[in-house]
Amino acid sequence: MKIVLLGYMASGKSTIGRILAEKMQIPFIDLDDYIENKEEKTISEIFETKGEIYFRKQEHIYLKELLEKQEDFILSLGGGTPCYAGNMDVLLSFNDAKSVYLKTSINTIVDRLTNEKSKRPLVARLNKEELAEFVAKHLFERSYYYNQSSYKVDVDNKNRDETVEDLLSLLS
Repeated sequence: MKIVLLGYMASGKSTIGRILAEKMQIPFIDLDDYIENKEEKTISEIFETKGEIYFRKQEHIYLKELLEKQEDFILSLGGGTPCYAGNMDVLLSFNDAKSVYLKTSINTIVDRLTNEKSKRPLVARLNKEELAEFVAKHLFERSYYYNQSSYKVDVDNKNRDETVEDLLSLLS
């Protein structure tokens, strides 16, 4: 089984994905890391040197490449991945891939991003009010795609272990 985690930035896709993969004893893949390895550039460098359109095309190619693999894994997508290049349709077309939306409220995302803004170039310069507006706008735009997932797990007011347990019971 392939388990694909999606959701907005700071929803816990990579953190939860790593813990879940360890518990299930299957590999964890972060799509952004996979792209960086394949392209031999950071995501920021790809955006700067080749632009977003190039990045989104490559992201689509690498997503399909991973989903076509025979082995089981946990895959963490970038926050925007489901929203571009028909990626959500591609994901849903693979019967052995279970998509899980880690649903997170605006307030939880803003709290998490406030603590890690320096690691997030997209939001690093925004104050808390601007950040909340930015997140609300993006979540509104992206929720159409996120909500097409096979499963939804609410991660608000839960610690990592509770979220992982929710996922394990949902997927078993």
